[in-house]
Amino acid sequence: MLTPEKVVEQTEKWILDVVVGLNFCPFASNVVKQQKIFYRVEMSSELHTCLNTVLQELLRLDDNAGIETSFVIFPNAFENFNDYLDMVWLAEKQLKKQGYKGVYQLASFHPQYLFAKSKEEDAANYTNRSVYPMIHLLRESSIDKALQHFKSPGNIPERNISFAREKGPAYMRMLRDACLDS
Repeated sequence: MLTPEKVVEQTEKWILDVVVGLNFCPFASNVVKQQKIFYRVEMSSELHTCLNTVLQELLRLDDNAGIETSFVIFPNAFENFNDYLDMVWLAEKQLKKQGYKGVYQLASFHPQYLFAKSKEEDAANYTNRSVYPMIHLLRESSIDKALQHFKSPGNIPERNISFAREKGPAYMRMLRDACLDS
């Protein structure tokens, strides 16, 4: 049986092995080391409940300056990538409606992530292919501060795509899927 604790364990492994391990997000390492990540697992598959959970996490970030970033993980919802994108769109609308534009940023990850105009088998998609559908909430002020320490931060996505394509889809899939074996 899939428990919230197991989902968090697998997500943490994915962040360590893929996001930090492959340096897809150069600022993630410090946040992981400092244990400033909060993981919220929403076991519901109901859209309204999932969107409400995202809002609750925004409020948690408001109330807890010690939490740098939060992952809202949906292990039982949004298996279909297009349904997931619809939810992300609604979550971004909610973020804006609640006055959080410019305060928090929403990043999206999904096991079937597909960049616009890319092919399913393109290894570049694995830069955003996670173990579960999830939304990553980040403090914009923290992003701005972290970006000051990087030359050409705009090149990070291109570097990640190039790396993933060099490794190939089989390697990237194996690395991600190994996180589910934890």
